[in-house]
Amino acid sequence: MRRIGRTLVTAALAVTVVGGTAGWASGDRQTAVTGPPPGTAAWRSDSVSGRPLPDPETAAPAEVARFFDGLDDGALQQLLRAHPLVVGNLDGAPLALRYEANRIAVVATGEARYASLAAPGRRILAFDPRGRGQVAEVFGDLERAEHVAVIVPGSDNDATAHDAPHRAHTGPAGMARSLRTATGGAVAVVAWTGYTTPVGVGLDAADGRLAEGGAVRLARFTTGLDAVGTPDPVLFCHSYGSVVCGLAAHDTDASDVVAFGSPGMRAGSAAALHTGARVWAARGPSDWIADVPHVRVGGLGHGTDPASAAFGARPVPAGDVRGHAGYFAPGSRSLATFAAIAKGESR
Repeated sequence: MRRIGRTLVTAALAVTVVGGTAGWASGDRQTAVTGPPPGTAAWRSDSVSGRPLPDPETAAPAEVARFFDGLDDGALQQLLRAHPLVVGNLDGAPLALRYEANRIAVVATGEARYASLAAPGRRILAFDPRGRGQVAEVFGDLERAEHVAVIVPGSDNDATAHDAPHRAHTGPAGMARSLRTATGGAVAVVAWTGYTTPVGVGLDAADGRLAEGGAVRLARFTTGLDAVGTPDPVLFCHSYGSVVCGLAAHDTDASDVVAFGSPGMRAGSAAALHTGARVWAARGPSDWIADVPHVRVGGLGHGTDPASAAFGARPVPAGDVRGHAGYFAPGSRSLATFAAIAKGESR
């Protein structure tokens, strides 16, 4: 009976597993945005120069890249104007074309909450207005970069919260800017809010449903980067985002996977991620994620603490990190180490 009691208590505690920065508040069940981008039906019925268009859902990014390599400027402009939402989200399409397509798509929504994403100079690599909105933004020159990093955020992030002014180094765009500055501009950084994140604390944060959908999207996104010739990325995975990275790790060509403020990666150890990437982990002394049970019971919870010795990840010094979202604070040891990892200087 005592063992059963402990199990029931652990299960109850697992419900409180949290994945983001909202703290201990209740959350709402989210509907995951999955599948091909809006406008896919019209795209599938179209052609260019008599050639069928690659299916956004089934064509591999390498196939998409080969298709676009065979088009002249006129054909590229035709697709850009007719199908901006598809082109802007099509992994394997030319980067500059995607930036322009997403600028057009953002303007076309006519929604004030997205207007800043269309500002001159912004490089929006993905934009999906469905649901709460998803976005990926590039900081630096992704086409010429020798090093690439991708920020995978946790709960309460979407297209509108992606670059909130009060989140200078805690939101996805803020983390990306902070990391790029810390590398002296040597790394192109992508802030990837490319999946439906949990809102607050609730079953979405405690189970893996949204992370499973996010992992599929992250794996395809990184495969798309590879298809256009970018270097293997370093994945920086915060909180519930580390659950996404844990599930996607074996399907990406990442050189490194860095989990910080993690509730678990749905694996018992770094080796169990089945990835050739180096795995790193960090947790600050005042990060409340330490109080979340690192267990899995009946599908709830995300398993072993990646920052524990038992998990076997390489440790990132984080003794000066404040709270759950302070890992990219300027001057922190964690940020300095992140920068070294991103530049391939940490061993």
